[in-house]
Amino acid sequence: MAVQTFADVAATERTPLAARALPDNTYAALQACAKVHCDSLALRYVPDVHALEVSYDWTYAELLSDITRAANALHDLGVRQDDVVAFLLPSLPETHFVIWGAEAAGVVMAINPLLEVGQITELLRAANARVVVTLAPAPGVYLWEKLANALDQLPSVTDYIWVSSEAYARDSQKPLLRTFIQQQKALFSHLRIHDLRQLLSEQSGQALKSGRVIGAGDVSSLFCTGGTTGAPKIAMRTHRSEVCNAWSMSENLQPQAPGQVYFCGLPLFHVNGQLVTGLMPWTRGDSVLIGTAQGYRGEGVLENFWALVEHYQINFFSGVPTVYSSLLQHAVGGRDISSLKYALCGAAPMPVELFYEFERTLGVHILEGYGLTEGACVSSSNPAGGERRVGSIGIRLPYQQMRAVVLNEQGNYLRDAKVDEVGVIVIQGPNVFAGYVESAHNEGIWVEIESSNWLNTGDLGREDAQHYFWLTGRKKELIIRGGHNIDPKQIEEALQTHPDVVMCAAVGSPDVHSGEVPVAYVQLRQGASSTDQDLLSFVAGLISERAAIPKRIEILPALPVTAIGKIFKPTLQQWEVADAIRAEAMRLGLENVVVDVAQDKRRGLLARIGSQGSTELRQAIGKYTFNVEWLN
Repeated sequence: MAVQTFADVAATERTPLAARALPDNTYAALQACAKVHCDSLALRYVPDVHALEVSYDWTYAELLSDITRAANALHDLGVRQDDVVAFLLPSLPETHFVIWGAEAAGVVMAINPLLEVGQITELLRAANARVVVTLAPAPGVYLWEKLANALDQLPSVTDYIWVSSEAYARDSQKPLLRTFIQQQKALFSHLRIHDLRQLLSEQSGQALKSGRVIGAGDVSSLFCTGGTTGAPKIAMRTHRSEVCNAWSMSENLQPQAPGQVYFCGLPLFHVNGQLVTGLMPWTRGDSVLIGTAQGYRGEGVLENFWALVEHYQINFFSGVPTVYSSLLQHAVGGRDISSLKYALCGAAPMPVELFYEFERTLGVHILEGYGLTEGACVSSSNPAGGERRVGSIGIRLPYQQMRAVVLNEQGNYLRDAKVDEVGVIVIQGPNVFAGYVESAHNEGIWVEIESSNWLNTGDLGREDAQHYFWLTGRKKELIIRGGHNIDPKQIEEALQTHPDVVMCAAVGSPDVHSGEVPVAYVQLRQGASSTDQDLLSFVAGLISERAAIPKRIEILPALPVTAIGKIFKPTLQQWEVADAIRAEAMRLGLENVVVDVAQDKRRGLLARIGSQGSTELRQAIGKYTFNVEWLN
């Protein structure tokens, strides 16, 4: 039965999870589906959206075979249950072979290849990675070159595996690629470097040669979360958490007949890319279409997205608000996109006006949801077949317990929040992770409620009378820029090293396209002469994460502080919201617009606006994610 209301969630849970006989691990889940759908299309890769007729396809039998070969190759390299296989790859079919093969052989670790080399090496060291899989050197491809500069900092790595783009290159390009790779490999002859395709060709795809019995509680994957600066914060997920989350997401989606087409545009180093457009459809008999190695960032992907939908009859895609905003800039024209049923939006709040405009213009239903790496991927969602409440994160998924609770100053449980009362969101269930690699990061993340541990998500929200959840703020202060988490500490720590800076604080500023962009407020030492541009140039040279470089810096005589002298960021956030509203009013030539931004007990940060009934201003403000109440 598909989940359409909270009553359906409760009805589903009357059957104990153990009685549902879910596979114990991700490899077994893939095996079970391949057994039933062996000849059905499982994976399709389109390397160039300007040549839609060219694709590389795998049936379920072929996909499972390549995953098994990858697991066996890693086993022969010495990878065992607790050994970490890290990958720095774009979205390729081989990326999936590595992800699920590494989970069958040991533990897989996803690393964003766009990170700077210092961050990458720090994460690899923290995870004690044994094998690293990355792109093979190629003209114009610098990932290996970046990593090669820090090889002496990776003592735990015994083997490197290169993934060549030769298989998807034009025939005329292949000789050049082979020659280039051979030359580069000769430069690193002292290292154990392997070609993934060669390794796969030497293995059998019939069964795991290790004979490993994979337990549901075994660690399956590592994901970097909560920012990547300072001491790495690496979450440990289990096989149970991934399988259960894939199953519960499927229940929420009102399952259709097998054969649905899922478009994968989010990167495979992200939990959404791996589970929502990976494991979940592959437990249902559906197919995944990878649209170029760079996904939504790929050349021409957004511009040609509707052509992709029409050509391959795509039924579902997942994205962040910036993707939806960009897609609206490209007309459907006369293309038939009637195959599209749903689109999932997560990672960042979606502006209400963007939601309505997208559905009104394209007729595609958006399912807003909520999740975090520590909960495998998705914890709640608006139901596909039930009521979708715009601005809410929906109802909890089956077997994913979720509460809004009131904590004391020490972070201990006092009571459940009342209906529509804001509290801290806590979760518990089979999809919740096993903790962080570094034990110090586990301090204070669990809340004891009724003799059991619940994960403190750090997010603030409320639950309404029909059990829909609404986020009202983020206690952990992350800045979410286009779905990318930015830890404000990295901005503040960089600014604090400037000799003229006394105090500083970084917050998110509302942005129509990205949801938020980072800005910083600074108080200078008496007599200091640094300008905002001086400080911007200074921090730009210290912050390795480009998305975290502030869009602007505001210098104030004094920063707002609490009674005990702590910087009070809510005031800065209120200023940013008010400034965004006034800027929109000024752009529209509106005067005397009344703006009051404050914390509301039920809705969190709330902007109250008196606009003389301006339709244009309402439409403009509706494209932002902050809560609004119109006074007239």
